[in-house]
This record gives sequence, C-alpha cells and structure tokens, in this order.
Amino acid sequence: MRDETEAITTGLMFIGGGSAGTAGGIKVTTFFILGYVILAEIRGEPDVTIGGRQIANSVQRQALTVALLAVGLVAVSIVLTMAVTDLPPLDVSFEVVSAFATVGLSTGITADLPPIAQVILMALMFIGRVGSITVASALALKTRHRQYRLPQERPIVG
Repeated sequence: MRDETEAITTGLMFIGGGSAGTAGGIKVTTFFILGYVILAEIRGEPDVTIGGRQIANSVQRQALTVALLAVGLVAVSIVLTMAVTDLPPLDVSFEVVSAFATVGLSTGITADLPPIAQVILMALMFIGRVGSITVASALALKTRHRQYRLPQERPIVG
C-alpha cells in the first residue's frame, strides 16, 4: 500500500462500523454525532439536530467520552509500541488501530515486533472488543443526580 492509502485505511478502521454490528472502532454513529456537534458549534446553534431530531446532551457527552478514550488509548499504545521498536510510525499506527478496532488487517510487522509490543496489541484487541461495548453500555446506563449544582464557569476555549 502507498502511505496515503495506509493513512486513510487507518482512519477508517478507527471509525469502524455500525453500532448494531460486530465491527470495532468508535462506531460510525459516534463519529457522525461528533461531526454534527462540531457543525452546530460552527453555526452557533444551541442544539444539535440530525434529521429533524434533537440529540440529547447526554448522548453528545457519551460520544465525546467514547471517542476521547479511544484516541487516548490508541495514542498511548502507538507511543509505547514505537518506544520498543524501530519500525515506521505509519506501520505501527496501522497495526495498533487495526488491533483496537478488531479489524484483522496487518502490514506484516506483527511477527517482527518484540514480545512487549505483541502484548500491547493483544490487550488492544481485547479492550477494543470488550472495552468499547462495556464503556458505551456503562455510560448509557449510568445516571447520577446530584441534589445541588455548583456555580457555572466559562473558561476561555481555543
């Protein structure tokens, strides 16, 4: 594969498949919800709407949490894998994202990785399959209501 193809494939693997399927990744719905959140913010709209329906704030927060946890996990795994090997960063990124998203694609470097890097990939495969479902389910089911509200703050963003 050319580097451009490998980079695009890595991005598509990270996004993954549909929410009702067995595909890995952060899921297409999570990706599009975040896209619509960005679009609403750019337009200055107070609500996020898709297809004539308003998306609840709790769903927006779930999507953001799932995506940021996935980005953090993949980024740390890429850095750790690159620290123990001298392989090209794009190939390492491809392998790590493929493991996290449980895609099954490889650039063929897995056998050349040191054992600790292979353990990282195995852990990613497990977390990517079980973890993303567990995190999404836990976030969807967990609701906590406080009896009080703290003062609101508006920090400068950007």
